[in-house]
Amino acid sequence: MARKTANDDPLAPVTLAVGQEELLLDRAVQEVVAAAKASDADTDVRDLSPDQLQPGTLAELTSPSLFAERKVVVVRNAQDLSADTIKDVKAYLGAPAEEITLVLLHAGGAKGKGLLDAARKAGAREVACPKMTKPADRLAFVRQEFRAVGRSATAEACQALVDAIGSDLRELASAVSQLVADVEGTIDEAIVGRYYTGRAEASSFTVADRAVEGRAAEALEALRWSLATGVAPVLITSALAQGVRAIGKLSSARGGRPADLARELGMPPWKIDRVRQQMRGWTPDGVAVALRAVAEADAGVKGGGDDPGYALEKAVVTIARAARSRGRG
Repeated sequence: MARKTANDDPLAPVTLAVGQEELLLDRAVQEVVAAAKASDADTDVRDLSPDQLQPGTLAELTSPSLFAERKVVVVRNAQDLSADTIKDVKAYLGAPAEEITLVLLHAGGAKGKGLLDAARKAGAREVACPKMTKPADRLAFVRQEFRAVGRSATAEACQALVDAIGSDLRELASAVSQLVADVEGTIDEAIVGRYYTGRAEASSFTVADRAVEGRAAEALEALRWSLATGVAPVLITSALAQGVRAIGKLSSARGGRPADLARELGMPPWKIDRVRQQMRGWTPDGVAVALRAVAEADAGVKGGGDDPGYALEKAVVTIARAARSRGRG
């Protein structure tokens, strides 16, 4: 989710959108353009790349008009502007023109930091658009997407959607829009499953869930489907590691309500309930065996072996057997 500064007027003279999440950057631009067109339907929008904004171009675009027309000037990848153009932009920041809204999209980081600092010093409205690399961030994004349109979705449904779709925010947003348009009432995990069954079955987390539940045949089927549909092997080893670690954490934790355990272990309450069901049959020795299997698979996937698929299959079988270690003991 994009985060904004206290100055939340999209028609502020300058908006600075900082980050590398393309969907959020585009939304920051769309918000400004929509506000400008709501104020003046004839607003002129200029969307420019660094090579299109040459020295002197900004002055031409922001020069007074006989008709005092509203204009939005969008500059993408502002960190890549030439030194002379950056001087032009800095000069403009000191005295922005009326009826003009300048939107600077900047990746953040060291490159072009002088322009970033100048815009902030000038009091630009800032929208943070960080890359969402953590599953928890993407889960929060999905929840916010449902809230933004006034719809209710269960925690399990949101997680299932992230598991099924993956890390692409545009696809996640599109999936939420489709569900909201097609389904009335609360959206639950079963509904997500009906819409995205194929993708959910091909997800790395489905492989992990079936493995830690001791369902070796289903885990192997999901694994082969995942690999065939292009899921990266490293994502599967990561999901397997998360699944086994969750079993280990919960089995060694003190008993208590899901909400209390969630705070203690850093898991959402719904996941506590799921892991409790999955951990039946596990022993401490089984967890240790499974963690070693994941480590070996991770090494095989990252270049330590000739066949990542074989390394993953071996790990899945070992984990599924470990899930039934109590019954064999």
